[in-house]
Amino acid sequence: MQLAIASGVTALATGLFLAPLSAELDDQAMRRALAIAQTTAAEPRLDDALKSSRPTQQGPVQDEAERIRAATGAEYVVIMDQRGVRWSHPDPDEIGHHVSTDPSTVLAGKQVMQIDEGTLGRSARGKVPLRNKDGKVIGAVSVGISYESVQERLLSTVPELLAYAGGALAAGALAAYLVARRLQRRTHDLAFSDISALLTEREAMLHGIREGFLALDKRGRIRLMNDEAQRLLDLHATDTGRPLDESLPPGRTADVLAGRVSGADLLAVSGQRVLVANRMPTDDGGAVVTLRDRTELERLGRELDGTRGLIDALRAQDHEHANRLHTLLGLLELGLYEEAVDFVTEAVGVHRATAEQVTEHIRDPLLAALLVGKATVATERGASLHLSPTTFLPDRLVDPHGLVTVLGNLVDNALDATAGRRDARVEVEVHVDGRTAVVQVCDNGPGVPEARRAQIFTEGWTTKEPPAHGQRGIGLALVRRLAERYGGSVSVGERVGGGAVFTVTLPDALSEKPPESTHEASRRERRTDDAVSAKPGSTNGSQQPASADDAADTTGAGR
Repeated sequence: MQLAIASGVTALATGLFLAPLSAELDDQAMRRALAIAQTTAAEPRLDDALKSSRPTQQGPVQDEAERIRAATGAEYVVIMDQRGVRWSHPDPDEIGHHVSTDPSTVLAGKQVMQIDEGTLGRSARGKVPLRNKDGKVIGAVSVGISYESVQERLLSTVPELLAYAGGALAAGALAAYLVARRLQRRTHDLAFSDISALLTEREAMLHGIREGFLALDKRGRIRLMNDEAQRLLDLHATDTGRPLDESLPPGRTADVLAGRVSGADLLAVSGQRVLVANRMPTDDGGAVVTLRDRTELERLGRELDGTRGLIDALRAQDHEHANRLHTLLGLLELGLYEEAVDFVTEAVGVHRATAEQVTEHIRDPLLAALLVGKATVATERGASLHLSPTTFLPDRLVDPHGLVTVLGNLVDNALDATAGRRDARVEVEVHVDGRTAVVQVCDNGPGVPEARRAQIFTEGWTTKEPPAHGQRGIGLALVRRLAERYGGSVSVGERVGGGAVFTVTLPDALSEKPPESTHEASRRERRTDDAVSAKPGSTNGSQQPASADDAADTTGAGR
């Protein structure tokens, strides 16, 4: 195909060159004939010869015209008088006859150049008036150049022109061959039909897979993306060709896709979606990015964390219940019936008081259940879990499962930090500011060195030995990721008296406050006042704490 195109272009260029060349040769022949005619008309002897002689075959005008014709190589040199009668001609028999073409223009004093037919055939002609010494027109001179000689000159240039055209064609054919070979190497010797089929298959594959696919060039511009990538990153087809940093908002997701964060299976958040991104550079300096939607998996993981916490709490309660049953059995066997009744009454009252104290401050059922369970786990591990007196969380969380994950991981981390201490203590405070939820968990453990406070939220970083069945260093990283999803933050500081304080701020964690009737507001205030000021045995026969500190104690440890 390339060779055919090169040949066609060469032929077209040759034809376009020959067309003006023919016209130029004609013009040159006419100008040459005119120049010979002007030179002939300038001969002073012709004026005298026309006056003193007659038009004969042996006359002086014929001799002079033949001399000039032989010297210049013209086909003919014809001299005529004012009547248009020939005084000279290459064919002597034509002398004395009227010229075959109209001489009126040249006899009127004008010069003429033309290609015309005459008695000697087709020729390039030049005609000039012949004047006497006074400038009066007394005749004319007509000179002709054989048109066959013009054609011969044109044809003589054709071989040379074809040689140049052939050289150009050879160079074009060589270039076409080299380009074809390079194209074959770049396309792995695939035919056009194969390339078309591969393109069709690629389009079907890219838009059919459930993973997001994004291709970037060496300048960081988006050159290809499939439908899933557009959905996951909230992009549009018009973003193709635009720089990645202009199509995505600044943040971790843009940094991961642009390669400013290295690693495999990198987590990124886009809107409400949790994505796993992998970036692979290409040979041309660009990159290919694959995206997997982990939102559903993360949700299931959070539910699994909550289920595990509930199982731990049930296991701890089962263990505590077994111990109480053993104690109760011993009292009964010893016949200490009144002591057995007091023991059961106290155990039931403490457990009921713990649940009621938590639900009074934490209105969300998932968060309340989590803290009740964690209190039991803390008791089993020899620690005490306290709820701050200022804690209050209404039941209008947007994502209670997310807050369960945050609070559960922070409490577990605090219990691990205080493990082995005789006075192990963990305190939880949750309060709201408008629609923002603030979670604070502090412990009296060894604390976090200031040099490591920026590292503890990195996924996989831990100071503990990993278990045989899994890995550590995930809980705090998950807390930070959830906080960043809400647009919030997580920080760690030092507790007064020693230990660590973890603070998580979650903007827009609560929905808009629903309208509350006057009766409901009064009832809620009375319930809060009663919970704070209640004395032991004053509510339904259950034991209530007598101080604010006891009201904050959700474990009953040490009582």
